[in-house]
Amino acid sequence: MKESRDGRRGDTGDFSFDALFGNLVNELLPSFKEETDSLDAQSVGGNEGLPNGTMRLPSDATRSSQALLTPLFPEVDALLSLFKDSCRELVDLRQQIDGRLYNLKKDVSSQNSKHCKTLAELEKGVDSLFDSFARLDSRISSVGQTAAKIGDHLQSADAQRETASQTIDLIKYLMEFNSSPGDLMELSPLFSDDSRVAEAASIAQKLRSFAEEDIGRQGINVTSATGNATASRGLEVAVANLQDYCNELENRLLARFDAASQKRELSAMSECAKILSQVMNADTRLVLGDQGVQTSPNNVARGLSALYKEITDTVRKEAATIMAVFPSPNDVMAILVQRVLEQRVTAVLDKLLVKPSLVNLPPMEEGGLLLYLRMLAVAYEKTQDLARELRAVGCGDLDVEGLSESLFSVHKDEYPEHEQASLRQLYKAKMEELHAESLQASESGTIGRSKGSSIASSHQQISVTVVTEFVRWNEEAISRCTLFSSQPATLASNVKAVFTCLLDQVSQYITDGLERARDSLTEAAALRERFVLGTSVSRRVAAAAASAAEAAAAAGESSFRSFMVAVQRCASSVAIVQQKHHSQYFANSISRLLLPVDGAHAASCEEMATAMSSAEAAAYKGLQQCIETVMAEVERLLSAEQKATDYKSPEDGMAPDHRPTNACTRVVAYLSRVLEAAFTALEGLNKQAFLTELGNRLHKGLVNHWQKFTFNPSGGLRLKRDITEYGEFVRSFNAPSVDEKFELLGIMANVFIVAPESLSTLFEGTPSIRKDAQRFIQLREDYKSAKLAAKLSSLWPSSS
Repeated sequence: MKESRDGRRGDTGDFSFDALFGNLVNELLPSFKEETDSLDAQSVGGNEGLPNGTMRLPSDATRSSQALLTPLFPEVDALLSLFKDSCRELVDLRQQIDGRLYNLKKDVSSQNSKHCKTLAELEKGVDSLFDSFARLDSRISSVGQTAAKIGDHLQSADAQRETASQTIDLIKYLMEFNSSPGDLMELSPLFSDDSRVAEAASIAQKLRSFAEEDIGRQGINVTSATGNATASRGLEVAVANLQDYCNELENRLLARFDAASQKRELSAMSECAKILSQVMNADTRLVLGDQGVQTSPNNVARGLSALYKEITDTVRKEAATIMAVFPSPNDVMAILVQRVLEQRVTAVLDKLLVKPSLVNLPPMEEGGLLLYLRMLAVAYEKTQDLARELRAVGCGDLDVEGLSESLFSVHKDEYPEHEQASLRQLYKAKMEELHAESLQASESGTIGRSKGSSIASSHQQISVTVVTEFVRWNEEAISRCTLFSSQPATLASNVKAVFTCLLDQVSQYITDGLERARDSLTEAAALRERFVLGTSVSRRVAAAAASAAEAAAAAGESSFRSFMVAVQRCASSVAIVQQKHHSQYFANSISRLLLPVDGAHAASCEEMATAMSSAEAAAYKGLQQCIETVMAEVERLLSAEQKATDYKSPEDGMAPDHRPTNACTRVVAYLSRVLEAAFTALEGLNKQAFLTELGNRLHKGLVNHWQKFTFNPSGGLRLKRDITEYGEFVRSFNAPSVDEKFELLGIMANVFIVAPESLSTLFEGTPSIRKDAQRFIQLREDYKSAKLAAKLSSLWPSSS
């Protein structure tokens, strides 16, 4: 077979179907292949073999006879019968398998239905079990809640019972103290038992607090009822007896403390110190009130007044006894007053005044540093009043004012630093508040607002009210400086430092406000630059750009007005601090305190000028931007509205138009509208300088603009009318140099009206403008045809 294939590959282009069929038969029927081989062997001598393994007979007759003698497929019948038997067996097997499959499907379906039924029953059982568990859990929870409520009720009832029992005891003790004035002999054994001193002190302080609170309420709600008057008098007796008892208890504790100190009994000394602190804490509660309540300077002032009045009354009562008993009453009074100040007053001040750290400032939500400074001022003032009262009662040779002053030495050492830190903290909090308000306003006001107005209004404006608040903070700080500083030099130093804080705050605030207003001018300028197009654009693009340019112009005008408002408010704010406003803060308050010290007033004036220099620089830059904004819009209007025919009208025999051109009318109307804000906001030299600069820029811009056109005589008359209109407007600037420039422009416009031969005599009286006039002459329609260049070079050789 391989040989035949090789032979077939070698015989290029010769294909035989017989050879192909023979190869297939040889491969499938080996028996036929053997018979064929034997036949080939017998006839090998007389036949010619082919490369594909078949034999070529010598002739057609011989091939026919050979086919008749030997069948081509002798085993076909046997194979057909075998195939038929196989098919029958396969059909039988398929039927058997189909029957078995049917039976299996039937069994599976039956088992599946049983399984589903079992699962459904199990699910029902599980659901009922879950329901049972849920009911059980709910029942357990209900029982637990009921038990908790019962426990709460029992606890509350027990607490109420305990409170009621304590209240009954307190009422009984209060009735004992309320029996008669000065009678402490009929009190319960509790108040005389040395082993129960701590309990007695605690009860006495509770009774004293209740009685004083009730007297305070009676003093506020005074009525004419007899019962109220009686109750008030009864509680006053109780308060007096309780105060006497506390004094007696304090003496007993001090005696016990001295005895324990001599014996070195530390535990007894500690116990006495704890009880004494309880007695002294009553004074603190009287001043500060209940814990957890926000302490205010007014409340502290009332509490200190009440406490110091009680101390004064007690010292006065003791003074009467001392005067009658001791041979040297002044010495004893000095010791008594010193003891009162060093013990009772110091204990109260230590609780009241906690010196804050300058590194970690107390938050503004808790009052910040300002609350501490106000409390310090109240305590200092009230303590000084107490010292004067005690001096009037009598304290011997004791320097009671110096002693009371020493109580505040630790606070006065760093007072200037705390005052300046407080002002900075207030400023920071105010700026955060204003920033939050600005963000909220910008978020709520953005909808429905045009682009031009949104640029100007999205920036926070300077507020004179805010600067007034800065000054009010400073005035309060200066009042504290006056209170704490007794020496003129110290006072001047502190006042100067505090006033410098005000200058820094005002300078930073108005400078930031001006910079924000300048940002709006910068944004408007960016909008203008965005819509500057070339000449080769489509009509649709040009229309869209013109519309966008109108919006940019509106933004520029709005920003101009906003900046002028900022400048006006800046000037008002500076005037508040300086001497030009009705408050005259510096002139009336600061100068008076600085004058006693040589050079302090001059130094503050210099610092004031230095602080305002940054605001002046921002204002100057902003005003320059305002001029740029105005001139950009003027140039846009001139470019959009000015037509070539305005100054070169056809000579059709019609009368010349003596009205201003549309571009001139639009520019003057725009300038009149936008400069209203400048006339209102600016004043004095600032106004004069701004308008002079704007007038010079306007003159230059108009001259450059007219250089783009060609003029005939009628156009020259129209130009002269425009110049007159511009000149009349700029007269409102009150700038003589600007008026002169526009007058010269009117003279130069005559070059377009006169005949060529009259040009030589036109500027005989004003030779200084010949060079500018020659530039105008070049714009004449007949400049080339009349050969004016040659004529002018011969007439004015120096100008050529």
